[in-house]
Amino acid sequence: MSRIGNKPITVPAGVEVKLDGQHITVKGPKGTLERDIHKNISVAMDGNVITVTRPNDEAENRSLHGLTRTLINNMIEGVLNEYKRELEINGVGYRAQLKGKTLVLTLGYSHPVEMVAPEGITFEVPSPNQIIVKGIDKEQVGQMAAVIRTKRPPEVYRGKGIKYVEEHIRRKEGKAGKK
Repeated sequence: MSRIGNKPITVPAGVEVKLDGQHITVKGPKGTLERDIHKNISVAMDGNVITVTRPNDEAENRSLHGLTRTLINNMIEGVLNEYKRELEINGVGYRAQLKGKTLVLTLGYSHPVEMVAPEGITFEVPSPNQIIVKGIDKEQVGQMAAVIRTKRPPEVYRGKGIKYVEEHIRRKEGKAGKK
């Protein structure tokens, strides 16, 4: 049995959840999120408690059970608190700056890399070597942070590039040289 899928979700005060068949809408102080639920999974709401159930123990239904519960819980958490992902830039001359809603990255290329924030995502640049990606949709925040990281992934010899703040880069030793 799915331990995560069986856990009920308690809807906190200030968050409004609407179930319309296989479509769920979550509205909170930070915004609104919508999602379609897979046809094999059923979601029931009793007062301020949401339960997710599956019809049988087939492999696909077992995998969707915990996933659906987690997605709904992430939606509630996002409209209540907002998600954020922090990135750090290392390297001489590497920096980030914000021009309106556009993130401009100088990463050692012959041109600056410009990235426009999609709907629902905001960028913050507290210092030239730090980027914070914020938004109410956890999936979208993580994806945008990953796209920014791909512009110059961390390099193992000198540690240059864009990395997540909590990420640890295993450093390699360079050439040994002749003795």
